[in-house]
Amino acid sequence: MFLLIDGPHRRPESVGRGIKYLLFGAISSAIMLYGMSLLYGMTGTLDLTADVFGAELARQDAAVATVAILLMGAGLFFKLAGVPFHVWTPDAYEAAPVPVAAFFSVGPKAAAVLVLMRIVTALPAESSLGGATASSLQTPLAVLALAGILIGNLSALRQTDAKRLLAYSTIAHAGFLLVGVVAMSQAGFEAVLFYMGTYLFISLAAFFLVDLLARSNGRDLTIRNFAGLGPKQPLLAVALTVVMLALTGLPPTVGFTAKILSFSALYDAYQQNGNPWLLALFALGLLNALISLVYYLKIPFLLFFRPSASLSESSQAVPIPRVAVWLVVGLVLPIVGLFLKPELLLHWLANW
Repeated sequence: MFLLIDGPHRRPESVGRGIKYLLFGAISSAIMLYGMSLLYGMTGTLDLTADVFGAELARQDAAVATVAILLMGAGLFFKLAGVPFHVWTPDAYEAAPVPVAAFFSVGPKAAAVLVLMRIVTALPAESSLGGATASSLQTPLAVLALAGILIGNLSALRQTDAKRLLAYSTIAHAGFLLVGVVAMSQAGFEAVLFYMGTYLFISLAAFFLVDLLARSNGRDLTIRNFAGLGPKQPLLAVALTVVMLALTGLPPTVGFTAKILSFSALYDAYQQNGNPWLLALFALGLLNALISLVYYLKIPFLLFFRPSASLSESSQAVPIPRVAVWLVVGLVLPIVGLFLKPELLLHWLANW
């Protein structure tokens, strides 16, 4: 796909990164098909809405059914950029044009999370035969969510390119998205939908603002090149600072509300079943939210508190098109507005 997007201007490294995406997609699809074949053999159907699907899985050995479901989830985790199918993400995002990378950060994730929630809800809450239940997936999903949060955040700490930093950020946020799924409750699923709905604005705004701020000042997306751009482009710099606060999960942004809802649902689930992996995900997830401050606030710090890295300090910034200004406002306003009035989105999701 990236080979086609780059067109006649593609670079050799872009071709290699596109091939990596293709190979990982093929491998994850093959694993997914194998898992689907196992599930079909167990249930006689792949209709997740059919009663027989959950009923037959409840009669199977819990370990075997759980492995089959996780194998089927390989394709979903590839689209989600979740561990262990995340390796393609940084290279593909760096090689792709910014609009494509922005779409990949939200579009496939939303679809993958919705399908994953549908699989979880298709399983019975309990089984008198000792077969597969929704709770049998809780520990594996908690481990994968925790791994995604840790790998995404720790890898982002040493990035020097803004697009690669945002790529690792999406890996970490894939883990945070799974937090609500792991809770396996109505509150958890509502938190996932709220997180995904708000992450749509946050992620698109991050990619758009990083690219617009750099290009309007004639610089590439290397992080150090953002130094001193705050006074030159105050609107873009302030908007990007708000977005970075939202990605971190700090008030007054809706990222704070999304994380509160997700981790509250997770803690409620831990209190009900006492699964130690849920407590580990709760504690380390919140700790990683603090760790992410180091790299998310790096760009705002450079914007306002470091002198320009350019040798030509007298160079003027390129005027921003009015359409771009309105797009910035349209993306950033919901990030702050939904923090003040989160019930607007929550009520809409409840009636959806």
